[in-house]
Amino acid sequence: MQGGICRDTLPHMAKTLLQFALVVGTFLILARVVPGFEVRDWGAAVIAALLFGFVNATLGLILRILTFPLILLTLGLFSFVVNALMLKFVAILVPGFTIIGFWPALLAALVLSAVNMLFKAATAEREEP
Repeated sequence: MQGGICRDTLPHMAKTLLQFALVVGTFLILARVVPGFEVRDWGAAVIAALLFGFVNATLGLILRILTFPLILLTLGLFSFVVNALMLKFVAILVPGFTIIGFWPALLAALVLSAVNMLFKAATAEREEP
């Protein structure tokens, strides 16, 4: 233990903060590239990313449990629809974060999933052979 923080939690905290920053950056990039996906400023992107994480962990979990048969039937593709719905819900709650239509939300859900997959692959702990 160093300075009140356990050494093992530091990499996890750094990963979490980096992943949060990636979501904020992805929101800002999507706002420039995807028509119908609008973010007023970085403050709105930060609030939207925080709320998206919270909503995804709570309401998203409940929706994934309820729609599990559809997710299973579509081999996981319906989970993108669930993420798009979570993004639309966050857009209702956060001023300055707007998603006009379902397709921009679905595209954003696909991009966020790809970014998170790449991040997890890049930061995964590898075992020594």
